[in-house]
Amino acid sequence: MPNILNFIRVHLPESAMESQHQTKDTTHKNSKSLCTNPCCFFCAMNEADPSLRMAGIAKCFKGMPLRDDHEHVLALSGLWNIAMAQPDDPEFPFLGIFECAANLIRRGVNDRDWLLRDQNIYIPYYAAHIIGSYAMNKAQFAERAVKSGVIPPLMELLRGKMSWVEKRVAVRALGHLASHERTFDAISMHEAEIINLSMETASTCLDVVYDEFVGVEHSRRLKYHCDLLTRGTGGLEIENRKAEEWASQLQCWSLYLLNCFACKERSLNRICKKEFLQKLSGMWGGLANRSSPAGIGLIRTLCYSRTGRRNVADSKEVIERLCNISRSSDKWQYMAIDCLLLILKDPDTRHKVLNDAVLFLVDLVDLRSLRGRTKLGDAITQTLLLDYDRLKYGNLDLKSKRAERTLEEVWDLKVERKKRESILTEEAARERRLLVGVMKQEGNRLFWSGDIEGAVLKYTEALEFCPLKMRKERVVLHSNRAQCHLLLTDAESAISDSTRALSLSSEESPHSKSLWRRSQAYDMKGFAKESLMDCLMFINDRIKSRDTIGASIPYYAARMITKQMNATWIFANASSKDLNDHVVENQESNSRDHEMTTTMDIRKRKKGIAEVCPLLQKNRGVGGES
Repeated sequence: MPNILNFIRVHLPESAMESQHQTKDTTHKNSKSLCTNPCCFFCAMNEADPSLRMAGIAKCFKGMPLRDDHEHVLALSGLWNIAMAQPDDPEFPFLGIFECAANLIRRGVNDRDWLLRDQNIYIPYYAAHIIGSYAMNKAQFAERAVKSGVIPPLMELLRGKMSWVEKRVAVRALGHLASHERTFDAISMHEAEIINLSMETASTCLDVVYDEFVGVEHSRRLKYHCDLLTRGTGGLEIENRKAEEWASQLQCWSLYLLNCFACKERSLNRICKKEFLQKLSGMWGGLANRSSPAGIGLIRTLCYSRTGRRNVADSKEVIERLCNISRSSDKWQYMAIDCLLLILKDPDTRHKVLNDAVLFLVDLVDLRSLRGRTKLGDAITQTLLLDYDRLKYGNLDLKSKRAERTLEEVWDLKVERKKRESILTEEAARERRLLVGVMKQEGNRLFWSGDIEGAVLKYTEALEFCPLKMRKERVVLHSNRAQCHLLLTDAESAISDSTRALSLSSEESPHSKSLWRRSQAYDMKGFAKESLMDCLMFINDRIKSRDTIGASIPYYAARMITKQMNATWIFANASSKDLNDHVVENQESNSRDHEMTTTMDIRKRKKGIAEVCPLLQKNRGVGGES
């Protein structure tokens, strides 16, 4: 934990630890006759004359960092609200808010006496947040912020000169500044340090937030952290929920800042370190921050560059993670598919991943659309079959025979079979549909009679005869076969068939049973996140269904969600480490106790021997000559 936190706990007065949102006798009165402060922000805001109002606000911004006033935090809190609600309003940026905020952060970092006085401890957080909000959308505002000197104080917060709470808003502000062409060069002057700090923050922030807040006894948490998290409404549950959200944002904004450099192919060798890439593939926004692509977004950016593709392709763990996400209900599934396709299209990296990727992507060749991408299945098919002619005529050998068979399956399904079915007469097609119906019924009969292996064979036979145009029938056959694989505890085959069923169904109305079956299969393999995403999608589909309006969540699904939410809790690893540390401490304590007991026993024995020895010597002397 940074020294500043311990310093704050020891030295910050109790009065300053009280919520800034409580009503105080010193709260500013709206009436000018009761206000004696010549640079009062609230009086300036209430000024009716526009020119006097602007002059008053500018004077206030200029003087605020130079004066000690208990109302500063109230003014900054109000400015924070305005900046969040109206980030494109030019008034405050052009009246000096950036200089004011930068100087306040600088004073908070350098003057601890001032920081711990009144409620000044809140000010650096609000100041950095205000900078980020105004720099978010407008390049003109971002440029003015840089000219106002906001980067050095933000870098101090990024270095951890205060706490993770301030670091969160600092990395947010720096990310917004780096996202604009006109201000990127100013940020890039600190490139090496920003890259290293952002990578470290993304890798460790969840542990830090747990160790410094979530895992701390409620009565020992920093009060100003609690107030900022909950806006003074308090409560352990709210604090923990917001801490989870903020920790996720701290990680995701760190990745966003890295992404700003990766987009320009800057510092790729630093970002593409093997250890970091492995961690990166497991970073996600969690349920508290599902709007961020997190790690998968940065990996996709890396895959647009040759250096990035090479490093990603060299990491088996990252490729496995991308493959799993590509067959999930994750919101960023399409990004994982993009990454794999980019790597497969590159001749230098294609054959590093083809043996593994084809086993997953084969289940997606029937995808029609995904997140606005049309004919995605055709794109996957074309990419997988890029050099199939070389494989077909013996000019290419893959390391995996299974991968070769899978490519042959893709070729037969998407090329040869299409040709064969295109020349089928209407009568032949109708006969096939009838035959498939009979086979499906026979498969169902075998299933309910307990002959699961027989049902698998019958469903497989039906799929071979079922015309490709009969998508709905193929959905049911794949889904039924997935259920058989579940009962046979063949999780991988169950995931494959469920995914094929979902690829054949529409994105707007996915096959509900297949979602639940794939959730169970992922649970069987221990893939908690993938299982959770499928289960949530399954419940969402039930709620939207006309037949189940008002229906409660099934008990079995609620139980699955509870299990997987516990497993995917963003602080799960940190909590586990903390528990292990306690176990080790207890073991060491027991060991020390045992050592102390042993030492005491030895001392007692030595004392006993020392006491007995003279008697032995005497006895020996007495009887030695007998």
